[in-house]
Amino acid sequence: MAIKTKSPDELKLMRMACAVAADVLEEIGTFIKPGITTRQVDDFAAEQIKAHGAKSAFLGYRKYPRNVCLSVNDEVVHGLGGERELHFGDIISVDVGVLYKGFIGDNARTFAVGGCSVAAQRLLDVTEQALQLGIAAAKAENRVTDISRAIQDFVEGNGYSVVREFVGHGVGRAMHEDPQVPNFVDRKMNDKLRPGMTIAIEPMVNAGGPAVKILKDGWTVVTQDGSLSAHFEHTVLITDGEPEILTCPSTTLSKLKVA
Repeated sequence: MAIKTKSPDELKLMRMACAVAADVLEEIGTFIKPGITTRQVDDFAAEQIKAHGAKSAFLGYRKYPRNVCLSVNDEVVHGLGGERELHFGDIISVDVGVLYKGFIGDNARTFAVGGCSVAAQRLLDVTEQALQLGIAAAKAENRVTDISRAIQDFVEGNGYSVVREFVGHGVGRAMHEDPQVPNFVDRKMNDKLRPGMTIAIEPMVNAGGPAVKILKDGWTVVTQDGSLSAHFEHTVLITDGEPEILTCPSTTLSKLKVA
């Protein structure tokens, strides 16, 4: 499949979709607190997505049954909102994808529920820093492996491991477009980055080993050794200069509409 680049008109719409996704993720972060269930978080997310005039990009995608992905503690990705109650000290990864004006905005963040241990906070900090290093490497004429290497070297240098079964990806009119963007160096995934490409960079980092498994619900991915996992993600535009984070929460939809 050919890698798609976006025209200026397409990027205008995609910036709006990404602003919605960023706003919704921020709103969910303020809603999360000890004592609520993950189903309540998913219901709240659905309300916020609708309030922005968007639709969940996840609901029904490959038959996924929830509005956002909610993954707690040892859950890596694709967790399902349900009756699980959040407790002080938990960490929860929230992955938000929205469809707005024909384009997808995709971002994720791992939140501490009320607070967390020093060890858990270090995992969150390293994962978020790995994302920033990956983004910094997302420059025209670089290759996907430059992003992958930046993330892998930092994560493993800090004593953690990167998940290998799930990777970042191109994003635009479809949720998953080429190229694939792994968080580890894979020479088979080494496309050259070109201006106009939009990609989701998303390190998934385990405190223990890299192995994961899928639970009986068919969706929830957990660490095989029961260790904590964190997940951070931004949708990024490759430009002629520095990469542009499209899901930057400071970019509000109202500002883009005025512009």
